[in-house]
Amino acid sequence: MPSPLVVRVLPDVPAIDKTFDYLVPDAVRDQVRVGDMVRIALHGRRVGGWVMAVGVEPPAGVVLHPLVKRSGLGPTADLLELAEWGAWRWAGRPASFLKTASPERMVAALPLPPPSARPAPSHDLLARAVAGPRSVLRLPPATNLVHVALAAAGCGNALVLCPSQALVRRVAHGLTRAGVAVAVHPQDWARGAAGATVVGTRAAAWAPVGDLAAVVVLDEHDEGHQQEQAPTWHARDVAVERAARAGVPCVLTSACPSLEALAWGTLLPADRRRERAGWPVVEVVDRRRGDPRSEGLYSDALVRVLRSDQRVLCVLNRTGRARLLACTACGELARCDACAAAVEQPESELHCRRCGAARPPICLSCGAARFRNARVGVTRVREELEALVGEPVTELTARSEAGAPATRVVVGTEAVLQRIDRADVVAFLDLDQELLAPRYRASEQALALLARAARVVAASGPAGDRASGRLLLQTRSPDHEVVQAVVRADVSGVSNAERGRRELLRFPPFTALAEVSGAAAAAYVEVLGTPEGVEVVASAEGHWLVRAPDQASLSNALGSVRRPPGRLRIEVDPLRV
Repeated sequence: MPSPLVVRVLPDVPAIDKTFDYLVPDAVRDQVRVGDMVRIALHGRRVGGWVMAVGVEPPAGVVLHPLVKRSGLGPTADLLELAEWGAWRWAGRPASFLKTASPERMVAALPLPPPSARPAPSHDLLARAVAGPRSVLRLPPATNLVHVALAAAGCGNALVLCPSQALVRRVAHGLTRAGVAVAVHPQDWARGAAGATVVGTRAAAWAPVGDLAAVVVLDEHDEGHQQEQAPTWHARDVAVERAARAGVPCVLTSACPSLEALAWGTLLPADRRRERAGWPVVEVVDRRRGDPRSEGLYSDALVRVLRSDQRVLCVLNRTGRARLLACTACGELARCDACAAAVEQPESELHCRRCGAARPPICLSCGAARFRNARVGVTRVREELEALVGEPVTELTARSEAGAPATRVVVGTEAVLQRIDRADVVAFLDLDQELLAPRYRASEQALALLARAARVVAASGPAGDRASGRLLLQTRSPDHEVVQAVVRADVSGVSNAERGRRELLRFPPFTALAEVSGAAAAAYVEVLGTPEGVEVVASAEGHWLVRAPDQASLSNALGSVRRPPGRLRIEVDPLRV
């Protein structure tokens, strides 16, 4: 009789972060492999899990239960190790990463690897990028990123990460037309694991790729690559670690590379002629010369564009009708009668975002019932634009229904740049809101927003990638490095200025940062204390910032504390601080 086969299983239960040993039934003894998804009996109920090791020696004197079922294939052994690293890196649990790495539907067996072409790089810059282990390609917004994916596929089966589903479809279509075997994640999980070029959004960073030969992250600066729910892992960092472990080249592309990317790899910029041609014409409206009481958000330049026959997208990152109101009689700002915070007017009533109180639109100082808009939102702007252009205008925010609007003029938050892929003009009604935002990444994020807008007005032609549209920037800071960067089509000035500020203020990438919040945050911070080299400061009510000299010190400090009961959010590498 053969000796019993014992496997070590990690349950798919959020509250449990330990493994258990189980016997493998004889019926599936020859089928169970590391990474397989199984069902187990745990504390009187049946749950899923992953096989972390096969042929282990169980603790002495322990009676083992058999596996209930082998469900199907799961993450590969290298992804199991990567999940362990991810749990340490982002203060999470391995099960959350393994769930992302698992197929949506059970896979019993892998298909045969499909035949695939290996296209040659279209120009020398791409050839240099895929030849080096760490490359950061600075490409202008009008660049057709399919060429980068094709260059990576020329090395063999590649992993291509995109910040949006629209770019996934475009890249997958271009690769397929070139004869490359493509697996779109997550629906083609098995095809990618068998051996194909995998294309997907950030979750594809955890997808199995048979015979992985290259890793590419398109638009690495885009915030869509970072997971919003904790653990807040970043697809760029997962891709970089994965490429290093596999010993394959990794390429990051961006029109405005982040400081993290520049600190990681070798910068390969496009030549000056191509970079200039890949940025659109930029018109800067200096609002310092206008009268804000009479002109408001609608400069003469903007009115001319709106009354033309061009497709215009207006961007204003303020939702609702009015975000700041002043009484027309006494001039007092409209405040909450409960907490004294400034109130907004999303609809007919005044609403406080701090405490949630609502009341009729009456001035608490003089009793008047009329207010002027000191800071309007997109709903009010839509109403005013319709009166200005004499035709319907669509309002589009992240909460709007799916589907492309049919109107010529659209106004909304930055969601318009994600939902609409073609326009003649993109107008930023109040760019200062982005440039002067109270966040340490404000300049980098504002530049990324302008790069996204530049791609919306870009067009690819047979003579090369060239931007044909126009950006209109209304600002009272025309000399800001971000504005000058897009005017000159040279983003290096922003990187240089940001690098000096971040180093002086001790912000990433020169330090490692995490934000702790939630009902159990105070108890967690108290147990954390102040490890050597780690700084803990209160940033707001119920929020703490944890800063360390490097990522390893931060991850070790966060991982040394047992989580207290209660709701707790640990956001490693926070983007909006």
